[in-house]
Amino acid sequence: MENAQEEHGFKKRLTSYGDKDFALFLRKAFIKGAGYSSDALDCPIVGIIDTGSGYNPCHGNVPQLIEAIKRGVMLEGALPVEFPTISLHESFAHPTSMWLRNLMSMDTEEMLKAQPMDSVVLIGGCDKTVPAQLMGALSANIPSVQLVTGSMLTGSHGGKRVGACTDCRAYWARYRASEVDEVEIEEVNSQLVGSVGTCSVMGTASTMACVAEALGMAPLGSASPPAPTAARTRVAEQCGRLAATVLLKDGMKPRDILQKKNFENAMRMLLAIGGSTNGVIHLIAIAGRMGIKLDLKDFDKLGETTPVLVDLKPSGMNYMEDFHRAGGVPRVLHELRDRIHLDALTITGRTLGEELAVYHGLDFEQSIIRPVSSPIYPTGGLVPLFGSLAPNGALIKVSAASAALLERRTRAVVFTSAADMAARIDSPKLDVTESDILVLQNIGPIGGPGMPEAGLLPIPKKLARKGVKDMLRISDGRMSGTAGGSIVLHVSPEAALGGPLALVRSGDEIAISVGERRLDLCVTEEEMAARKKEWFERHQGELEAKRARRGYEGLYMREVTGAEDGCDFRFLAGQ
Repeated sequence: MENAQEEHGFKKRLTSYGDKDFALFLRKAFIKGAGYSSDALDCPIVGIIDTGSGYNPCHGNVPQLIEAIKRGVMLEGALPVEFPTISLHESFAHPTSMWLRNLMSMDTEEMLKAQPMDSVVLIGGCDKTVPAQLMGALSANIPSVQLVTGSMLTGSHGGKRVGACTDCRAYWARYRASEVDEVEIEEVNSQLVGSVGTCSVMGTASTMACVAEALGMAPLGSASPPAPTAARTRVAEQCGRLAATVLLKDGMKPRDILQKKNFENAMRMLLAIGGSTNGVIHLIAIAGRMGIKLDLKDFDKLGETTPVLVDLKPSGMNYMEDFHRAGGVPRVLHELRDRIHLDALTITGRTLGEELAVYHGLDFEQSIIRPVSSPIYPTGGLVPLFGSLAPNGALIKVSAASAALLERRTRAVVFTSAADMAARIDSPKLDVTESDILVLQNIGPIGGPGMPEAGLLPIPKKLARKGVKDMLRISDGRMSGTAGGSIVLHVSPEAALGGPLALVRSGDEIAISVGERRLDLCVTEEEMAARKKEWFERHQGELEAKRARRGYEGLYMREVTGAEDGCDFRFLAGQ
């Protein structure tokens, strides 16, 4: 392979014809057919990943961002070249976007390695796009800067601000409880998404935007400007200039920047913003591409000294617009400055501490981002659980849960699949009380498949109509970062692999203790062994059949890891 230090621009990564000079001659002929001059062909190239799609309204502003990036690149004398990759939207991906995250990361990696470019601007936004791009960029290891599309604007209903998707779920729960009629649910449906852009609360998209900035892979202050604003466009221009100057001059690659300390900063950010539980899976996967092992106990240890500081839904009451006006990620880092690694390197070539030192306007009075001395929640909002029901771990977002439900031993009501739940959850005959634990099996990475965001089981209608707003719910699946409630997620090993969750039966008792970090199935070891033997006799063939399937489906079933390892493919992890 050619030496990337000796070549730049269109001379990089030539097609293999057996004649290097002919390969360059042919490449020039085709690119000149697109109207490029010889002078343009001698410039360094900044690639721009175009994830715009008619199926992705979260990326509806990508064309405008590309124009701004191009302007920034050309101001610095480089040549911008855009190219498409897979684009994922939560509501337009079957069965789930998580099913396709690793495929998008592979697409990103291979296109970065296949095409001539000296650096790249990654345009992501909707939940799985940013982790997929960072995973791919780390594996390809070319100079990269992450740009997000930004959050949507809020809407208004009945004189109140509303925004996707915490309010989507709140109004749908009210509709199920007959508190909202058909007319009103349709009216609010037209107000929840006020513009293009990602969800307006601290869901997974906003979480990963903040995480990318705290990692050092995005410019300081770039996560929070809303999608339709001039500030978002200026950030795009800044990313173009950065990709064409610092990254090209210094040749700084992701693996030159990211170390364990960067990931610890990102973990603290995730905890301090009351971020999405999905962010844990994604950070583990991103770090795994470098051979850096993160686990749930790392998050728990940092959580002991990282309070929740940001008053945004679902842990608080406000929206991303408010977070931006309050100072965004730089203000959070400023409040955490005594607890983060200020010597961690960033894509600017300077340390995080140096970046914060020249970032002005972080001391004005506001109430959205709290000081450490007056937090929203005293410790990290995400807590891991271990025990006989979750030997490899599970996760609960305690900052969005009901404290009264976090220390108890009570009866389980079990649903064996999402289809079983849909068929029975609202039945008047369902044997359930508000003190029970709802258990949903087989919605993990393999069982789902794609680990659907179905962990937020609906409150059974007969209880919802009595005013029940929350119950303890347990599954091996995920929930949207915009959701809240007393939800135990990511139980591992998952039910489809014969993990303990698969062995739970209605009427069993489950004990949870957030204080002790425990989640246990109160069944004897002898009974568990008998149930496990029976399960494998009935289901081993089903698992083998899934892994024998053709194409991407078979690849996914054979290679996907558990939640504790980031749900990456085994052959993609490591250095």
